[in-house]
Amino acid sequence: MESIKLDISKAVQFLNPGAVEALAPQVAAAQEALENGTCPGNDFLGWLHLPSSITEAFLNEVQAVADTLREKCEVVVVAGIGGSYLGARAVIEALGNSFAWLENDRKNPTILFAGNNIGEDYLYELTEYLKDKKFGVINISKSGTTTETALAFRLLKKQCETQRGKAEAKDVIVAVTDATKGAARTAATQEGYKTFVIPDNIGGRFSVLTPVGLLPIAVAGFDIKKLVEGAQVMEQETANDVPFAQNIAARYAAVRQALYAQAGKKIEIIVNYQPKLHFMSEWWKQLYGESEGKDLKGIFPAACDFTTDLHSMGQWIQEGERSIFETVISIEDPNRKLLFPHDDENLDGLNFLEGKRIDEVNKMAELGTLLAHVDGGVPNIRVSVPTINEYYLGQMIYFFEKACGISGLIQEVNPFNQPGVEAYKKNMFALLNKPGYEAESKAIRERL
Repeated sequence: MESIKLDISKAVQFLNPGAVEALAPQVAAAQEALENGTCPGNDFLGWLHLPSSITEAFLNEVQAVADTLREKCEVVVVAGIGGSYLGARAVIEALGNSFAWLENDRKNPTILFAGNNIGEDYLYELTEYLKDKKFGVINISKSGTTTETALAFRLLKKQCETQRGKAEAKDVIVAVTDATKGAARTAATQEGYKTFVIPDNIGGRFSVLTPVGLLPIAVAGFDIKKLVEGAQVMEQETANDVPFAQNIAARYAAVRQALYAQAGKKIEIIVNYQPKLHFMSEWWKQLYGESEGKDLKGIFPAACDFTTDLHSMGQWIQEGERSIFETVISIEDPNRKLLFPHDDENLDGLNFLEGKRIDEVNKMAELGTLLAHVDGGVPNIRVSVPTINEYYLGQMIYFFEKACGISGLIQEVNPFNQPGVEAYKKNMFALLNKPGYEAESKAIRERL
């Protein structure tokens, strides 16, 4: 099978000749540091060889639990935030029928997401929707005390037990959590839930190929073995012994850091021309934002859905401050075929498109935008994907993960921690008068 491809030709033209190749030694040093575990954050490198370590027996175990939920549930709610839900949602949204949730006769459970916000209206509407549904819950939290997820899970657990009884609820609530410690582990042990472990050495944003992502994806009816197979192939194709000129993860890391350091490009916009990839962009935003945004450094990650956002953000991208570059995820062949029809009156003047695939129009919009943006001073990186399926999504996930690790080390930060996300939590707990935060509460209230 083919693999995803990288084209940086429309980016290097904004750099001095040989600028990307000049970073090859730094890339090699980053690759060696990852492989040898000598880099900052080396206790979170479990993702690096995760694909090749996944066994068929493990995937069969995940699939068996998924099959139980599929058999017993009309709806499955995934409770998690950040990396605990974005990867799964990215794959499910990319592979699913955009309008399946409207159908009365579904062969797959409806997958919903909670625990990623503290919206009272959202949670109320969710619990109302679930009142006449046979639903289950996948609770994804290493600690079990993350506020957004813990709050949602408490509501969902109580409702599930009320509607189905504790004995039946026990069979449709699954915990993906720490191996031995934490509130979620304790609750799962006490209640007798089926559990899967979030490995200690894999951070949330790198966890798509653990049960964090694999279980919800399998429940949704998609082939997790193909997903992992794609990631395994990309692990091989981006290994350290693959020459720099052929290693797409190494080259992507190098070109984006060259644009950042040498061309003053501080913002990277991830772009897709397929609405199904919206949440893949959201997953990418967390991966790169949380990995690189520290020590007062880092490319700001943004996302646009084209052509939709060309009618809202297109003006700024074309003529605004020249601090941006684009990475475009381009799907070569969509899964469906739809031809543009003839219209006798031709009031819209579009009969010249008669008989063309809708995707041909989309591709010409993509090419026209590429040329316009490059002419306007926006470097363009293109990630070409043969089609949207489990295999290529697995490739894409590992490609972006590997490039992220290399890129962060070139930038000389720890790509695997996220100390900054704790600041708002401390303030929130103090304002809510959580026990143990009395001093912080007094100090914060004096500032307000």
